[in-house]
Amino acid sequence: ATLETREVVKVEHADTTAPSNVVFHPNGQEAYVLARRFEPDSHVRPSASPFEHDPAPGVSWLTAYSADLKAPRWRLELPDAGAYNAVFAGGELYVACRGSSHVLVVDPARRKVVRRYATAENPTGLALLAPDTLAVSATGARPGAVQLLVGIPGDLLDPLTCQDVVSFTGSAATAMKLQSHPVIGRESVRFVAERDSLNASILGPDAGPGTPEFDLFVKEVAREMTAKAGQKCTAIRRAMAPAEHLDALEAALAERLAKVRIGNPRDEGVQMGALASLAQRDAVRAAVAELAKSARIVAGDPEAPPVPGNGAFIAPILLRADDPWGSAAVHDVEAFGPVSTIMPYRDLDDAIALANRGMGSLALSLFTFDKNVARDFVLGAGAYHGRMVILDRTSAKESTGHGSPLPVLVHGGPGRAGGGEEMGGVRGVKHYMQRTALQGSPDMLSAVIGQWLPGAEKKTGDVHPFRLRISELEIGYTLKTASRTVSLEDIEHFAHFTGDTFYAHMDEAAAKANPIFDGRVAHGYLILSFAAGLFVDPAPGPVLANYGLENLRFLTPLYPGDSMRVELTVKSRSVRNDEMGEVRWAVQVFNQKDELAATYDLLTMNRP
Repeated sequence: ATLETREVVKVEHADTTAPSNVVFHPNGQEAYVLARRFEPDSHVRPSASPFEHDPAPGVSWLTAYSADLKAPRWRLELPDAGAYNAVFAGGELYVACRGSSHVLVVDPARRKVVRRYATAENPTGLALLAPDTLAVSATGARPGAVQLLVGIPGDLLDPLTCQDVVSFTGSAATAMKLQSHPVIGRESVRFVAERDSLNASILGPDAGPGTPEFDLFVKEVAREMTAKAGQKCTAIRRAMAPAEHLDALEAALAERLAKVRIGNPRDEGVQMGALASLAQRDAVRAAVAELAKSARIVAGDPEAPPVPGNGAFIAPILLRADDPWGSAAVHDVEAFGPVSTIMPYRDLDDAIALANRGMGSLALSLFTFDKNVARDFVLGAGAYHGRMVILDRTSAKESTGHGSPLPVLVHGGPGRAGGGEEMGGVRGVKHYMQRTALQGSPDMLSAVIGQWLPGAEKKTGDVHPFRLRISELEIGYTLKTASRTVSLEDIEHFAHFTGDTFYAHMDEAAAKANPIFDGRVAHGYLILSFAAGLFVDPAPGPVLANYGLENLRFLTPLYPGDSMRVELTVKSRSVRNDEMGEVRWAVQVFNQKDELAATYDLLTMNRP
């Protein structure tokens, strides 16, 4: 919309008052202006924090006006000179104060401050906290880690630097506006965006009427249209089916959507509630009107209120585009509500192209029982979709469905979806960290990162490391064992005892014919067993258990008559609780020529 100044209203004491916020009463009859009146000789001095200024001597006022801001009704002097921002919630005004980090609660009916909250976790006082979020410090997060700003953000982005991350969820238009902010570009602020996308769901060519996949497809499209009244970023906006099945799909979806009960979600049996606001309802209607220029509505009436009254309700709207390549709107316009468009495809290549026509999405689902169809579709469409779920009769019962990613999966998508990534299990934390490459000697880097690295010094001592607690183990502390000869009898005994009589251990001629070996060789797991026998101290002590091996590699074969020795090095350590912790040992097995025969990480649970 074109921005223009409609009217300028000069509030009282404009010469000495700095208005900072205007809040309107939900009844539309009254407005409240939050302002500071400075003393004549005062000034605002910048502080060390870019988020706040040192409140100069003065007074904060909350003034009630008529809705047009022209008739003052009453004024309340606030007990904090740094009052800065306000929001209306639950019939009360919550006023945030800079400097003191307090939130004042004002009852307009009584014209007085009724409560005062100290928000130690918010030293700048910028946050406005609703009553149910005031106890954010109880989460255990560091003070200031979580802050909630309600209202116009103003210059919130101005102090950002390259050490900050902006993570945004919302429309593509708003994301592009934020990304073009001069500070984002100048400071190279990392920007993570999850934008709107026209997510697709595809009925496979094998999944015709009467198959379980067809029934699952109808159920999932209807559910994605109506869950949260279609107001979610992963909802299905485009449903594609083989041209010969489109009529059957339309009939099945229309029948299912007609049974959806709309109303107050608190009422028993209600399946879909209202949109977020009347404005949102109007925006959905406008988007449907745009879609209807090149597609036709086959179920639902966007203009007919499904619930009596003036609520923000709208019926599920199903459109049909018989010529999806001739309609740009069905691939470009998102109605953020219970709206979806069905369309036909000619063959699998056409379905892939139509799915990718959305120019990037958060989620795509494919309903097929044909593994070849699934493989070809993923290879053709995977680059354009952040997450792809393949549903069939065997996986549907355990699947979270089209719109619900698992926490360990990355959430985000390319192109129109924003190009961002979030979640992904532990990996999700790394989206908000800076990756730095380190160069230096192995000794120096081991000291920097607190982990022994190959090539770093190995310190030895008189005490066996299994006799030391975690707190007593030094990174790099190493046990160097004596040698042991591996005989042909050892190899044959191990083979018969375990049942592993693979020819490389038992048949000299066959082993020599192998391009890797010069003859019979020792089993890899024989080497591991002998290695443990060389470095283990068997008596009870700080070591509680061996619970795994990682990164195992066999590098040089051991032949009958070769000898082996072990170097056991403390690689890293961590304490889990008062009773135990983990030690990671670097194990290196050498032959008589000091060639590396095997290497792996040994994991043990130890006393702290």
